[in-house]
Amino acid sequence: MTLALSASDRAALAERHKAAIDGSLRTRLTTIAVVVGLVSLFVYGLSTLEVSFWRLVSGFGNLGTFVVLMLPPDPGSWARGMLFFKALLETIAIAFLGTILAAILAFPLGFLAAKNVVANRVVHFLARRSMDTVRGVDALIWALIWVNVVGLGPFAGMLAIMTSDIGAFGKLYSEAIESADRKPVEGVTSLGGNKLHEIRFGLIPQVLPVIASQVLYYIESNTRSSTIIGIVGAGGIGLYLAETIRTLEWQQVSFLILLILAAVTAIDFISAKLRFAIIGKRAT
Repeated sequence: MTLALSASDRAALAERHKAAIDGSLRTRLTTIAVVVGLVSLFVYGLSTLEVSFWRLVSGFGNLGTFVVLMLPPDPGSWARGMLFFKALLETIAIAFLGTILAAILAFPLGFLAAKNVVANRVVHFLARRSMDTVRGVDALIWALIWVNVVGLGPFAGMLAIMTSDIGAFGKLYSEAIESADRKPVEGVTSLGGNKLHEIRFGLIPQVLPVIASQVLYYIESNTRSSTIIGIVGAGGIGLYLAETIRTLEWQQVSFLILLILAAVTAIDFISAKLRFAIIGKRAT
């Protein structure tokens, strides 16, 4: 069945909804201003950063030289290879413990920052801004801070990952909680449940799979981050990576990079299987 409109009906319809079709002058000016601002920022970035296509092309030649120097990957000796492997396990431990502790500590903060759980604007504002403050400082900066607080070593690295992720997890948790379906909560309320019951039986079952998926992803991501914070003395394989680069031991550098890639790939494979198992879908 086809609904046909006469020319006069189409004209009347267009006239009636003219504002929605044409858009307001304010909307058009705002769009133009945003586009101009983004283009100006892009051009300013190109000029400020001295972007040069020819420098990039010539740099590929240097990159090829480094690749040749890195082949074949070689730890130097069996003992040194075992030392690198132990440092890799230390890096994975830093990422795992830091992420798990951050996930646990951020759990109550996520509920405090969710508008549909805490109606008090002051509490909500303080929770949000606190997480923004913590999240606004990079893990590498937190590593420098904790190294000066607790000294060199993996403990400082674990604290850096934990501190950096608390703000990120709190934000992700609050957004997942705010987007949860209200019907299960209303069902708990209709049966006489209090606020704690609403959270326990109405919200947590909905957001728990999302939270678990986010935690698994961050374990994988933080394995890469832990290699960087090791450069500033926060433990892990990053310390050896910085040392071998500084001493121009390129074959050892490539061996370390392969170790990191293998670890990240294995963690990604395992976390993907766990994520699909949690959300009830079969991995393809």
